[in-house]
Formats: sequence, structure tokens, C-alpha cells
Amino acid sequence: MSKAEREAPRPAFGQAWKELMQQDGARRLLVVVFLGTLAFNMQDVLLEPYGGQVLGLSVSATTVLTALWALGALAGFLWATRRLTAGADPYRQSATGLLIGIAAFSAVIFASPMNSWVVLYVGAFAIGLGNGVFGLSTLNAAMARTKGTLGAGLILGAWGSAQATAAGLAILTGGILRDGVNHIVDSGLL
Repeated sequence: MSKAEREAPRPAFGQAWKELMQQDGARRLLVVVFLGTLAFNMQDVLLEPYGGQVLGLSVSATTVLTALWALGALAGFLWATRRLTAGADPYRQSATGLLIGIAAFSAVIFASPMNSWVVLYVGAFAIGLGNGVFGLSTLNAAMARTKGTLGAGLILGAWGSAQATAAGLAILTGGILRDGVNHIVDSGLL
């Protein structure tokens, strides 16, 4: 950073935010980050109870689901890093992560009628894989938006805020849905 850049006045937050939101596609990117994170994280409080209550898995067997999810996320980070380093478009990579997620959630849903813990385990791994690809790719897309007076900190902060807000709402919503459905089932309303 040159001396002139260090001495230049920094824009106010409001001005910098306005400049970011005026960039073509910036709002859409943050909406996609929010919705994608919401979709991937709503399963967080549902996956283990689903394995236990629906497929009759033990506590230790359902704990493996979290480990597989984390392993899938790590694999997704590594795969996305390799693809993005080779020049892949981060937006297409993000879409690939979402498509993996759709297939993964379908596998989780079909594990019950198939009565297959293997399908559930594959689905849990694939949820992590899709989430890892999606998260890293959207982060890469956000970081590529550093232009003009905008620094990487504002863009990274906007991405992180969208992701953290969505993750919190997803866990809250997933928990409310789980408890609500359990209450309906336990009270005999179904």
C-alpha cells in the first residue's frame, strides 16, 4: 500500500455500503448466500433425530452423521479450492454446491422408505460436500468484488453477516419445526 493510499480519507460506512450495493449483482449474491446457507443449515437440528426416530439408529450411529457431514464439508472445501484455482467460475461452482445439496437432501428423505442407514450416511456426507463447495465458492465470488474504494473487509463482512444470520435463523426454524411436528404427532392430531 502506498503512502498516498494510507493517507487517503476512508469513506464512511454508509457510503461504502451504498457503493457495494450499487455493484451489479452484489445484492443477488448476498441473497443467494443467505438462502443457500439457510437451506444447508436447517438440517442441523433435524438430521440426528431423523436418524434416531425414523430409522431407529442408536445415539452413536446418529453421531456419525455429524462426523460424515464435517468430512463432506472438508472434501467440499478441498474440491472447490482445486476447481477455483484451475479457473472455474465461482458462481457456477456455487450452483454445483446447491445441486449436490438437493441430491443429498433427496437421499436423506429416501433413506426412510428404503429403510437404509447407508443412504442416510451418504446423504449426510453429500450435504457437507455441497455446503463446502457452496460456501467456499460464494466467498470467492464475494472477494472478487473488491473494486474502487471498497476494501475486502466490507465485502467479507457482508458475506459473513449474511451467512451467520441465515445459519442462526436456520437452526431456530429447524428446531421450531421439529418440536412443532413432534407435538402434533405426540398429541395424536395426525
